[in-house]
Amino acid sequence: MTSKARGDWGESAVAAYLRENGYQIVASNYRCRFGEIDLIARGGGVLCFVEVKTRSRSDFGLPRESVTAAKQKRLRTTALYYLSTHDPDAVCRFDVAEVYAEDGGTRIEYLEDAF
Repeated sequence: MTSKARGDWGESAVAAYLRENGYQIVASNYRCRFGEIDLIARGGGVLCFVEVKTRSRSDFGLPRESVTAAKQKRLRTTALYYLSTHDPDAVCRFDVAEVYAEDGGTRIEYLEDAF
């Protein structure tokens, strides 16, 4: 499986996980000139900007560790643009979803308000 295919698979798994937990998927792979947000979901009156990190091996550390300060800044800027054009008064947060492709299945670690 290519890294792109693995990433798409992870995003689909997280979207299903969020729906099962009462969230509505507002957008996936939202892109603008500032960057990309993997998933935007609404649940419990909160708009969630979700960064999805999928790993099949843990040799390179935890997936959340790859959401660096520079990546967080791009996500914030992209989210601000989204809010300015779609829902300027929304209460929002930034979440990170770690997807582990393990023998016999998938494991998702969902970190609310990650940064």
